[in-house]
Amino acid sequence: MLVAEILKGKGDAVYAIRPDLRLSDACAELDRRRVGALIVCDGDKVVGVLSERDVVRAVAAEGADALSRPIADFMTREVLFAAPAETVAILMERMTDRRIRHLPVLTDGRLAGVVSIGDVVKHQIAAARHEAESLRTYITTG
Repeated sequence: MLVAEILKGKGDAVYAIRPDLRLSDACAELDRRRVGALIVCDGDKVVGVLSERDVVRAVAAEGADALSRPIADFMTREVLFAAPAETVAILMERMTDRRIRHLPVLTDGRLAGVVSIGDVVKHQIAAARHEAESLRTYITTG
């Protein structure tokens, strides 16, 4: 299965936020969107990812004062991307090796969506169920 197939199923919605907004604004947006990460964009350029994990680390290190500081101070700046033609197996390896849960997807240098580890697991389960059902059908009709 390819990244493009995951995006086709889940859609291409990307929840982005500016790096100059406060961490508290990001927390409100994470809650409002009910997501675990936001893509941090300066105009059309992806400059980071801010995850719930980043927020927890910021508050653990600096207390509530962190919430009034800019997102840019706490976001993950080394963004790894996925491409639509990549396989789920490649994504799983990248996400596991780097311990990340969200990968922005770029198509021709433009943000085309976000794939989460939850999306990957959901599609792996669906593929396993489909394979099991196909085998069951083959056995009972063969």
